[in-house]
Amino acid sequence: MSSRIIPVQPFDYVVFGATGDLTKRKLVPALYHRFKDGQFDEQSRIIGASRSKLSEADFQTSVRDAINQFVEKDYQDEATIERFVKICTYVPVDASKPNESGDLGKALRNDPKIVRAFYLAVAPDLFEPIAEYLAAKKLYRRDARVVIEKPLGHDLESSKAINDGVAKIFKEDQVYRIDHYLGKETVQNLLALRFANTLFEPVWNSAHIDHVQLTVAESVGAGTRGYYDESGALRDMIQNHMLQLLCLVAMEPPASDEANALRDEKLKVLRALRPIVNGEVGKNTVRGQYRGVSSEATSVAGYQDELPEEKKGSRTETFVALKANIDNWRWAGVPFYLRTGKRMAERVSEICIQFKPIPHSIFDHAEGAPKPNKLIMRLQPNEGVKLLMMIKDPGPGGMRLREVPLNLSFAETFAERTPEAYERLLMDVIRGSQTLFMRRDELEAAWMWVDPIREAWDRSSEPPQTYTAGTWGPSGAVALIERDGRSWYEDPLT
Repeated sequence: MSSRIIPVQPFDYVVFGATGDLTKRKLVPALYHRFKDGQFDEQSRIIGASRSKLSEADFQTSVRDAINQFVEKDYQDEATIERFVKICTYVPVDASKPNESGDLGKALRNDPKIVRAFYLAVAPDLFEPIAEYLAAKKLYRRDARVVIEKPLGHDLESSKAINDGVAKIFKEDQVYRIDHYLGKETVQNLLALRFANTLFEPVWNSAHIDHVQLTVAESVGAGTRGYYDESGALRDMIQNHMLQLLCLVAMEPPASDEANALRDEKLKVLRALRPIVNGEVGKNTVRGQYRGVSSEATSVAGYQDELPEEKKGSRTETFVALKANIDNWRWAGVPFYLRTGKRMAERVSEICIQFKPIPHSIFDHAEGAPKPNKLIMRLQPNEGVKLLMMIKDPGPGGMRLREVPLNLSFAETFAERTPEAYERLLMDVIRGSQTLFMRRDELEAAWMWVDPIREAWDRSSEPPQTYTAGTWGPSGAVALIERDGRSWYEDPLT
């Protein structure tokens, strides 16, 4: 089976921050793959822009290097790379010094049939200056699109300030707030699973589901990335990625797959989240920080060891677990357990829907008690979906119950490469589809829910609980779920 590649309109894609890490690691490889698969061709242009005084040849060399380094060798084709590099050009731009910048206008084509998109792969404090620069240079068009990356603020007020700055020039229907998690195939398949099948939606409620778990675990540490100590796991992961996953699991069926219909339903979920405030913060949240481990087999630095001297003693959390409740008819009484962290036992992102136990077992004398069904959606690695259910173990000698998976592995089912999230999202911008991008009111509703948790932690005298690098987090995270008579799902998807 092969996917159907739908070409997009010709475009001029301007990437501000063209010499940055995001561009090299994600944007260039994503655009190369879409070019290689024929989703766009030489009628389109990729225009790099940054403060660096590079020549066009220098930039094209960096594009070629990014492909060689970050695209799998099996997908590197020299002829295709050369064709792709030729549509890449570069203009030195410093929004704070427009008179000393190159002429970006000359690189852009004044043709309404050519989509104009600006990707701001830069720090948020540059969003407003770049937007004003584009307006001052008369490069803004009403049909242009602008893509902005997180962090979109560190709290509600700073988020509003960033969005207000962009909104001075760009209207809301032109702004694409990117969250790469929403571009993952399994996340989109969650929508198909729920709304394209009659099997699940009738039981997708508190009458049949016991609880929901969302886990985003990383095996790598925070390293020396300075921004992380200013954000921490709550802002870096919970406020955006994980609340977006929660919304897709919990939302009501939208009237259509039109962008605002879906985003309206996500917003309702965010507004129905029960606030975690005051004494509830200590009861329903856990924050942790990884410590190093040293043995004959391995040696891993702790978070404090990775910090520069002036930041030693930081209370920034590298792990968060929390229990959330959605106060509406569908989810009343169903807890949502979220956890995310650095330096955990393995790299895995998954959603676990645990159904309620059967009301009565007729297998009193069987070997092995019936276990509640679980639906597992693995986002990374080894994307797939599996349903854990009970069957009789084959063979004579009585009833032996066994839990087995009905397993859908994307790699095995679809004998082709699965596109990376950025590939879909970058093309969705050109298509003008905002379905997988956050609307401003969504973002602000998420901050309104997260801010009281952060404020309570800041007021608390208790530091984050420590956990050993390579484990599943601090003991408090285990206690959080086990005091409700439940446990974290940690089996690998096979």
